[in-house]
Amino acid sequence: MMTQNPDKKREQIVMMCMDDLVPQDHMLRKIDRALNWNFIYDLVEEKYSPDKGRPSLDPVMLIKIPFIQYLYGIRSMRQTIKEIEVNVAYRWFLGLDMLDPVPHFTTFGKNYTRRFKDTDLFEQIFQRILQECYRFKLVDPTEVFVDATHVKAHANGRKMQRRIAEQEARFYDEMLRKEINADREAHGKKPLKETENDEDDHNDPGGTGGGGSVEKEVKASTTDPESGWFHKGDHKEVFAYGIETACDKHGWILGYTVSPGNLHDSQTFKGLFDKIETIGIEKLIADAGYKTPAIAKLLLDKGILPVFPYKSPMTKKGFFKKYEYSYDEYYDCYICPNNKTLEYSTTNREGYREYKSCGAVCAECPYLAQCTGSRDHVKVITRHVWADYMEICEDIRCTLGMKDLYAQRKETIERLFGTAKEAHGFRYTNMIGKARMMMKAGLTFACLNLKKLAKMLDRRGMLDGPDTNFLRKMSFSFSRA
Repeated sequence: MMTQNPDKKREQIVMMCMDDLVPQDHMLRKIDRALNWNFIYDLVEEKYSPDKGRPSLDPVMLIKIPFIQYLYGIRSMRQTIKEIEVNVAYRWFLGLDMLDPVPHFTTFGKNYTRRFKDTDLFEQIFQRILQECYRFKLVDPTEVFVDATHVKAHANGRKMQRRIAEQEARFYDEMLRKEINADREAHGKKPLKETENDEDDHNDPGGTGGGGSVEKEVKASTTDPESGWFHKGDHKEVFAYGIETACDKHGWILGYTVSPGNLHDSQTFKGLFDKIETIGIEKLIADAGYKTPAIAKLLLDKGILPVFPYKSPMTKKGFFKKYEYSYDEYYDCYICPNNKTLEYSTTNREGYREYKSCGAVCAECPYLAQCTGSRDHVKVITRHVWADYMEICEDIRCTLGMKDLYAQRKETIERLFGTAKEAHGFRYTNMIGKARMMMKAGLTFACLNLKKLAKMLDRRGMLDGPDTNFLRKMSFSFSRA
C-alpha cells in the first residue's frame, strides 16, 4: 500500500531530551567521552580578562567548532556554521540546545586574530591529545615513520612575482666545514678560505652542500608569500606548503612541521627531528629523499638506526655505475674496472673528496667510452667525507627484516596522508599564511589521533558505564599536573 502525505509530521510538537536525539554510537559521543575538554580553559585563561569586558563565548565551544570542521572535512567555516545550525549531533557536542543561536562564522576567525594568533595553542592541543594516547599505552615510539606531503596553498599560480630570497644555512653546515678542513689537512692540503658567499650549493636536494647562506631568485605568490612554488613531475606546478610528519607503526601521529613547498624534505627534517628526538626512537624509517650523508650521520650519532630504501645510481646510460669502481680504504683510492687507480686529488666545498685517474693511461683504455666522456680522458669519482655513514645505512637496509619494515610505510604514514586528504579536507587550504597553516595541520592531526583514540577505547569498553567518570577525573587531574 502506497503511503501519501509525508509532510504531516513537520509541525508536530514533541517533548524529548536533547541527549535522546543523538545515537549512542555516534562518533561525537565517543570523542566527547574519550577526552576531558576542560584542559582548554587552562590553555586560554591568560587570553581572557577575569573581570572586564562582555561575557565571552565558552572557549571549549569555540575550539570544538573547528574540530567539527576538520573532523568531517567541511570545506569552510561558513559552511561549518550552516551544518551546525541543522545538525543535532553537532549542537549536542557544542553544548547548544535546539533554540540556542549558533555563533557567526566570523567568530572563530576574530578570536584567532585577537587571542590565539602567534601562540602555540593548537600545538598544545595536539600534544595534549597525544599525551592521552601515551597514557593508555597505545603509542610505540621505537619505530618511527617520517614523510612529507604537500597541501595546495590558497594562491593563484599565475599571480606571482620573482624575488631574491636568502637561503638559511643548513643545520650541519658548520660541522661539515670543520670536517672538510680536517680532511684536507689530513691529506696535506690547506684549509679552504672563508668566502662571503660560498658556492651556490644549497640547491642540492640531497643536502650535501657546505657553504654559508646564499641568495637565489625564487617565485613568490602575491597572495600568500609564505607558501612555496612546488614542482613535481611534468604537470604539477602550484604554490603549496610542505607538511612533514612522523608517526609510529600503529598510525599515531607523533609530530609535524609546516614549511614552504619549495623546500626539499631533507632540508626540513631537522625541525621535525628536534620535536621527536626524545621520545625513545630506535629505528627511523624514511624514503629516498632523506637518504643523505648529513641525515645518516645525525641519526647514527644519536644511536638511531636509519632505514632507507635502495637508491639507484644517477649515472648516464651506457656508463659504468659508481659501485663498479672499488674503494680501497687502506690506500684511500679507487680501482676502476680495468684495474687502474684513481688517486685522491682534493676535498671540495661540498664535502666531497675527488679521486682522479691519469688521462694518459685512460686514453689507451678499452673501456674509455664506458668510463668517461671528458676531453682530457680523466675520470673523476667523488666520495663524501661522511660516506661511511651511508655505507652503514646500506648494511642496515640489507639486514633481515628491514625490507619488510620499510614496506610498512604504505600502511602507516602514507595511509595517514591519504585519510587526511580524502576525509578531512587536507588536500588544499583556504587559509593564507604559515601560522594559519600550522593551525590547520595541528587540528587535522589532532582529529586523526582523537578519532582513533575514541574508537579504540570504545572497542575496549572503556567509554561506557562507571568507567567513564573515572576516565574523566583521571584526564582532568592529568591536565592539571
